[in-house]
Amino acid sequence: MRHVDFSPLYRSTVGFDRLFTMLDSLGQPENGQTYPPYNIERTGENAYRITMAVAGFAEDDLTIEAKANVLKVAGAKADDAQDDSREVLHRGIASRAFERRFQLADYVEVKGAELENGLLHIDLEREIPDSMKPRKIEIAKGNGASTPQIEAKAQN
Repeated sequence: MRHVDFSPLYRSTVGFDRLFTMLDSLGQPENGQTYPPYNIERTGENAYRITMAVAGFAEDDLTIEAKANVLKVAGAKADDAQDDSREVLHRGIASRAFERRFQLADYVEVKGAELENGLLHIDLEREIPDSMKPRKIEIAKGNGASTPQIEAKAQN
């Protein structure tokens, strides 16, 4: 297993700590986490949607939290009182607790979430502030006479 030490770069850069943390985490697997399955779609120029298959979970069983560029979706099913009159012969519908984290880019905000037909849809939108958007700078047209020219003295 290869591990890259970014500590020398921490000393010579300012404001890139999160970048190095993300690079460092790329080498670490997510513990093989595959449940629940999900899709990430681009629905517009600055709009995205995460769709997670959460069959068997109700709205009250799911929590969605966005904090510091991390979106955390967790699900925990309340313990149902087991009915002694029935016996489950095969359990193919998973109802185990889960927690899934997504790294969000800067200026990406969660706009809403809805649960429909066992699918949890989370809508995201990237809202870049006006101060960060590119702006066009006009070039002033001037005549050359307004700038004084300095003549060099001739050396004897």
